[in-house]
Amino acid sequence: MAEEGWYSDPYRVHDQRWFSDGTPTILVRDRGTTSKDPPPDGPYLEQPRLIESAPDHLLRHDGDASVDPVDAAWTYFTLSSGF
Repeated sequence: MAEEGWYSDPYRVHDQRWFSDGTPTILVRDRGTTSKDPPPDGPYLEQPRLIESAPDHLLRHDGDASVDPVDAAWTYFTLSSGF
């Protein structure tokens, strides 16, 4: 299975970097604060180490926050029914 969750930043720029389907994303964490920073061009400086695996209810990261399926269903219901 490909990496999915928070891993040590293999570029050594930040404390942690979010991986989705084995690919480093723009989401980073430093001292518990989450922000965005695109991965640098070039090879890893170290192998990423798992810090916190992704919860089962999260969808793959695409640059924005993940979607909770219950919230998504409720949004679909309210938009499609005119509420």
